[in-house]
This record gives sequence, structure tokens and C-alpha cells, in this order.
Amino acid sequence: MTRLWEVLSENVLDTLKLIPFLFLTYLILEWIENKANERTVEWIRKSGKNGPLYGSLLGLIPLCGFSSAAANFYTGKIITRGTLIAVFLATSDEMIPILISGGISAAEIFGVLWKKWLIAILAGYLIDFLLRRDKNEKFAIEQMCEDAGCECEEGGIARSALVHTVKTGLFILGINLALGLFVEYAGEDVLRNLFKAGAGIWGVLLMAVIGLIPNCGISVLITALYVEGTLGYGAFMAGLLSNAGVGLAVLFHLNHDKKDVLKITGILVMCAVAAGLLFNLWG
Repeated sequence: MTRLWEVLSENVLDTLKLIPFLFLTYLILEWIENKANERTVEWIRKSGKNGPLYGSLLGLIPLCGFSSAAANFYTGKIITRGTLIAVFLATSDEMIPILISGGISAAEIFGVLWKKWLIAILAGYLIDFLLRRDKNEKFAIEQMCEDAGCECEEGGIARSALVHTVKTGLFILGINLALGLFVEYAGEDVLRNLFKAGAGIWGVLLMAVIGLIPNCGISVLITALYVEGTLGYGAFMAGLLSNAGVGLAVLFHLNHDKKDVLKITGILVMCAVAAGLLFNLWG
């Protein structure tokens, strides 16, 4: 019961940490939809060209909130697909504290970060070049409100942002609790046994797929397995590149274009696998 309570309290705390990010995100979305003038909207459109650069830098900050915010902004059609991919690929979650506690040198930690950043920014710009959104596409906060069943025109943008925050927060809490219990009671042993059964190319692919699990605890497990020597560098990087914290879960929850979500998921896996194999060849 003690372990169960620890899992519950830890995941509730992780979800509460996201609430300020979610509320601010929805507040911005509501303001853009209801208050922004044409000049502001045009500035947002133009700044989107540099989105992969800014998104990759924000993703490096070890907080889950940026990936969930990016998923909301993408669903609201504020940021590009490339920017979303850049944030997801750069997201580090709990990697840095685990590497530090494992005695990994500052030089190696910096090496991991700049490689993730470089891959994220290159992939982001390439995706925006190959898979552009319609320039005339309108912001989609109204559709988000309709899907959530809230009456956004009543009570102002703060009330609407709060409603969205509570509903998305409860969804994330449910995901975190389910995955947190799995990670606590079976996750590490399952991952270790799976990786031992598939080394080399299959190990990289396996970690890229496992990294998709939308939970901060997955980055902890992947990093811990690398620190103890169970994972090679390529598999380690592949798992971290595809792991976007809860961002992918939020995207799946909000974006009703499931083909688009699957396309983004596929892009994450391809980028992670390609980078992992490259690092294995690099040695």
C-alpha cells in the first residue's frame, strides 16, 4: 500500500506541475482567438517560420509542460508541424537529473543535449519544408471549445481557459496514473528483458517505440538503463528522441485528425531510429 500511495501522490504532483502551463496555454489561445487584431495574427504567422528554432530550445528545458503546451498550440493551429516535432524531439523531461545522479560527466550531458537540439531543429525545418500547412488555415480554438463542450463566450477567456485546463488536466492525470502503476510494478524489468531480447538495430527500433509512451517516468527508465550499461548510446538516444513526455497524449486527446497524429508519431519514430542507427555507426 505504501508503494501504491507513493505512485498515486507522485503522479498527482506531476500533473499539478502541468496545470500552470496548461492554463497559460489556453489563456493565450483564447486571447488570440478573441482579442488579437490582424497585425498580431500576421506577426504570429511570420514568426512561425522560426518556430523549429525556438521550439527546440524550449524543449531542452527539463519540464514536461512545454511538450503539452506545444500539442495545444499545434491543435489550435498556432504553430507549425515542424515546430511541434522540434519540441517533441528536444524534450528531455527527467533525463538530466538521472544522468547527473548517475555520475555522467558534464561534457557527456552537454553532448547529449546539443545532439538532441541539432536533430530537433533540422527535423523541424525539414518537416515544415516538406509538409506545409495551408497558409490560409484559421486558428482552431473555437473547434477545441466545441469539442470540449464548454461555452467559451460566457464568463470571458479566463473561465474558458480554466475549463479547458481542468478537462485536459484530468485526462493527463488518468494517463499518468495508469502508466505510473505499470512503470512502478513492471516497467523496468519489462524494458530490461525486452532490450536484452533485441540488441543492435532491433534495440534502437524498440527503444524508439517505447519512447512514445506518454509518461515522464519513461525517460527516467531509459536514462537509468543507459547509466547502468544495459542500453547502448544509439538505443538510449532513440528512446529519448521519441519520448515527448505527455505531449503525445495531449495531442491524441485534442486533435481529432487521428491520421495527422499518426503521421506525427511516425515522423518521431523515423527520426529517432535514424539518429539511433547513426550514433551506433558513429560509435
